[in-house]
Amino acid sequence: MGHPPLEFSDCYLDSPDFRERLKCYEQELERTNKFIKDVIKDGNALISAMRNYSSAVQKFSQTLQSFQFDFIGDTLTDDEINIAESFKEFAELLNEVENERMMMVHNASDLLIKPLENFRKEQIGFTKERKKKFEKDGERFYSLLDRHLHLSSKKKESQLQEADLQVDKERHNFFESSLDYVYQIQEVQESKKFNIVEPVLAFLHSLFISNSLTVELTQDFLPYKQQLQLSLQNTRNHFSSTREEMEELKKRMKEAPQTCKLPGQPTIEGYLYTQEKWALGISWVKYYCQYEKETKTLTMTPMEQKPGAKQQGPLDLTLKYCVRRKTESIDKRFCFDIETNERPGTITLQALSEANRRLWMEAMDGKEPIYHSPITKQEEMELNEVGFKFVRKCINVIETKGIKTEGLYRTVGSNIQVQKLLNAFF
Repeated sequence: MGHPPLEFSDCYLDSPDFRERLKCYEQELERTNKFIKDVIKDGNALISAMRNYSSAVQKFSQTLQSFQFDFIGDTLTDDEINIAESFKEFAELLNEVENERMMMVHNASDLLIKPLENFRKEQIGFTKERKKKFEKDGERFYSLLDRHLHLSSKKKESQLQEADLQVDKERHNFFESSLDYVYQIQEVQESKKFNIVEPVLAFLHSLFISNSLTVELTQDFLPYKQQLQLSLQNTRNHFSSTREEMEELKKRMKEAPQTCKLPGQPTIEGYLYTQEKWALGISWVKYYCQYEKETKTLTMTPMEQKPGAKQQGPLDLTLKYCVRRKTESIDKRFCFDIETNERPGTITLQALSEANRRLWMEAMDGKEPIYHSPITKQEEMELNEVGFKFVRKCINVIETKGIKTEGLYRTVGSNIQVQKLLNAFF
């Protein structure tokens, strides 16, 4: 799993979230440092223990197999994939010759131990020194800031200005120290991709050359070695531009419209509350719902379970119709009713807001509720002069208030807009 990126802009704010992300990098750096120590220790054992060579190779192979590179981001390039899988490839090569006697070349220590030791002492050690300076400068700055904020406003103006200058100086020093530390920890995270793998690669090549099966093993190893060397060289060449490319990608992602829906996603999805009737009363249960308009399929996944109840999976329903719930018929807001083929009766759903209900109803082709006429006598329902006057009044309202409303004349009418016009008329 990739670590979240560190931003130079976060150094000035020094937020808790920035400190948490920085801690992830520090833990990864400590894990890498421990891994390098293990590789150096096992490599020395491999060089010095000729008689126990087979067991040393197995231990070294297991150490390589257990390490997993962590990269920033979710998508890996081909070179990063090759580097991430390199230790597994090395382990498989070692396992092939685990029972064979092998001789170490005289420069094995120069190929493996010294580069890793130099990387651990110079790069990781330098990063730890930057960390100490960062923590020391931060402690000094915040301590001075606390004292500065307790100064009385009654002190001389010259004293206050001198105190302000001193705080600004310490703030600047702490900010520079934070920038240097973030830069260094980013650099060591990126450079470990080739600074750790390259010595191991060189060591293994030398190891196979000195073996009695030199020719056969070298021929088998060379193609992968060349491919990995190319990946390492590409990583080294793009090392300086990696951060800029990531920043540019992040900028493009920020500018992308959030309303864009990717292919294959449901027509609408989100949280809805469903009215559930129990023996002791009525409760509202939260579901995460996904609706596909083309197939009229509503998938409901319960997000809250009663204590002791069995875990329920998603429920797929086929929508028959959708209608807005009359406001006076329920004490909850933003409600609408649906009927499905799979469940008998009406299902009452509650949206998160009026706008959210409108989106769900539009996606489900929802209708407005029908208000039945209170007139029951036949003679009262016949159209008379009063009725004609009512119709003329309706036409007049439409022509004066609704002539410019889209949906009344020019396109298919919208139920919501028609209902608003009816409400305005009555």
